Amino acid sequence: MFRDVTFRSGIATLVGRPNVGKSTLLNQLVGTKVSIVSDRPQTTRNQIHGVWNGPGRQIVFIDTPGIHKPKTELGRRLNQRSTDALSAVDVICFLIDSTAEIGAGDRFIAGLLAELDTPVVLVVNKTDAASPQEILAHLAGAAGTLGDFAAYVPLSAQTGDGADALLEEITSRLPEGPQYYPDGVVSDQPDTFLAAELLREKLLAMAREELPHSLAVTVEEVEERPNLLVLRAVVRVERDSQKGIVIGKGGAVIKEAGTAARLELEALLGTKVHLETQVKVDKDWQRRPDALDRLGL
Repeated sequence: MFRDVTFRSGIATLVGRPNVGKSTLLNQLVGTKVSIVSDRPQTTRNQIHGVWNGPGRQIVFIDTPGIHKPKTELGRRLNQRSTDALSAVDVICFLIDSTAEIGAGDRFIAGLLAELDTPVVLVVNKTDAASPQEILAHLAGAAGTLGDFAAYVPLSAQTGDGADALLEEITSRLPEGPQYYPDGVVSDQPDTFLAAELLREKLLAMAREELPHSLAVTVEEVEERPNLLVLRAVVRVERDSQKGIVIGKGGAVIKEAGTAARLELEALLGTKVHLETQVKVDKDWQRRPDALDRLGL
């Protein structure tokens, strides 16, 4: 029996409209948290790389911001990052939500993908929250309204059910290639980036509707001590009223969010962390190109 001993590797990007579960799927596939998760649209602002390793195979996943109709310069840049991630990859995973109707946003993305030669795997996500009839309807509807795809995979990013089938579809399409990252590496993001994103995730969960897009977090100072990582983070908002929301009465909100982020970061990094936070007002930062450049957005 012939056995393929050639090492195969490649890049797979996850695309879809906001809130279809791209970040949850990335974390599920690589087995740990590399991308923050929130039910607020446009939570992901950067291209997050996650690494999956299998026998003789390696996939570098790119999690992208949800493609949407932008209202600010930040939104325009997020869309650009997502569309940039469609080029020079080996496989595209196009996620749709099995609990929501196929909409204009899905059709717009499908139109972009139809112009590419890259194989596209349609992923019907959130099957844990949908009935078998709804899942079948989405598979049939996608084939009828979104176009033809290389493969169709229903799965639950939340539970992992169907993830193996998706990995099989991707790895079967990988070219021969090198091992880009050593075994054990699950992301190329620095610890400072992860710390900033975790703090933003906790604040988004607590602030809810008040400031989903007006929040930016950066770690601007790092100090490594024996068995201790000291991080100094700056939380930026656009208005004084938002600063009060982030800080909370008596500093309760920022303290609780900082503690939750610190504990999760310690578990992920395996070391003690001291996380200091400061809240600043940076007026209309998401609409100002100079501010976005400074923040790396």
